[in-house]
Order: sequence, then structure tokens, then C-alpha cells
Amino acid sequence: MAFLFYGYGMGQTRKTIAVIDGQGGGIGSTIIKRLREALSEEVEVIGLGTNAMATGVMLKAGANKGASGENAIVQTVKKVDVIAGTFSIVLANSMMGELTPRMAEAIASSPAIKCLLSLKVPDVEIVGTAKEPLPHLVEQLVKRIQEIIAP
Repeated sequence: MAFLFYGYGMGQTRKTIAVIDGQGGGIGSTIIKRLREALSEEVEVIGLGTNAMATGVMLKAGANKGASGENAIVQTVKKVDVIAGTFSIVLANSMMGELTPRMAEAIASSPAIKCLLSLKVPDVEIVGTAKEPLPHLVEQLVKRIQEIIAP
């Protein structure tokens, strides 16, 4: 006789969201705090930083786990359900050069759904987006992620 159990880690897994940020990790930590308030522990949140400082800030904000650097980002984005961050995470050499071409390619090519904030990036104009304060954009991002992961 065989039994089949459903639950986290047994036949059914919870959704995984990768939040990617660089420099000081402030935007990533803001996203993670709001995700935690809205979704609690029903999702796994991974903080991926282009540097250790950004990763540390995202872990303090409530990420379940974190990793730093190019290879960590390239490998992890292949395995998540949703990627969240600013538009610059798909632009090679953005974040003052912290985001490498290999990272940008891996993120853009990932099968995960990308939820990106349209914040100003030097030398890039995104036409058709409203200029809103960061807290409003983060609220919209979290609402959209809730819609995506809803059963």
C-alpha cells in the first residue's frame, strides 16, 4: 500500500520568487518587506545580490535565503517561478557596471515571469509608463505577483 502526501517538500512545492538587486540593496529589501507582508511564508523568497552588501540587506528584510554574484544569479534564475526587480536587471552593464552581460542574459532568458519596476535608468527611456513614486510601484508589483502565484 502506498501513501501520497501533499505539502511543502512532498509532491507540492511553494512558489519561489527571486528578488534581484545591486549596489546597496535598498529597492530589493523594500520589495521583500512588502512581499512578506502580503504573502507571509506561503512563498519562498530568494534575495540575489550583485554584491554581498545587497544580499545581506535583502536577507535582513526577510528573504528565506540569499546569494551573491554572477554565477549565483545565473544558476538560480533558471529555477524560480517569478523574478522581481527593476528594469535595469535585464540591461547589461547597468547598476554602474555591477550587472554583467551574463547576468542580464540569464535573467532575460529565464523561463520565470519577470515583474520589473520601471525606474529611471541612465541613457534609457521607457515610453508609455507613468512616473510614480517607488512605494506605489512596489505596491503594483506585489499585487501583480499575488495574481501570478494565486492557485
